Amino acid sequence: MSITLVLGGARSGKSRHAEALVARHPAPWVYLATAEAWDEEMRARIAEHRARRGPEWQTVDAPLGLPVALAAAGARPVLVDCLTLWLTNLMLGGRDVEAATAALEAVLAARAAPTVLVANEVGLGIVPETPLGRAFRDKAGVLNQRIAARAQHVHFIAAGLPLLLKGELP
Repeated sequence: MSITLVLGGARSGKSRHAEALVARHPAPWVYLATAEAWDEEMRARIAEHRARRGPEWQTVDAPLGLPVALAAAGARPVLVDCLTLWLTNLMLGGRDVEAATAALEAVLAARAAPTVLVANEVGLGIVPETPLGRAFRDKAGVLNQRIAARAQHVHFIAAGLPLLLKGELP
């Protein structure tokens, strides 16, 4: 089992780095997408990500059902992009974040195939103005800590460059 968490800010190069990590393993690869296309800008971002990946990638949309989709991936290498959007979907959907996180951790513990998870590091900026913003920042920090504790490798990406936080860089 190999779990890698790739953290970073917006447009830091997290997804490209994570895709390269997964591509080191034999295809086919599974891309678990948590984003939802609510507006034109988000549709463009999703299209950009899809265009970058080749036919070796099977994309599975998992905006809420991430643990189930991850379990269904079986022995194939998986990229989860991203935990932060999944958390957003859970919170805005009124879901139980603690139960969903525990379910994700249980599936990760049972996986035998390489798994790379992408998440935003949202705690480096200013304190959010709204209670929802502060709750999101706090829950994202806790989610990242829980997955990082379970991961064998944690990379932080800044300006497209990986910084090793845990484990080894490939």
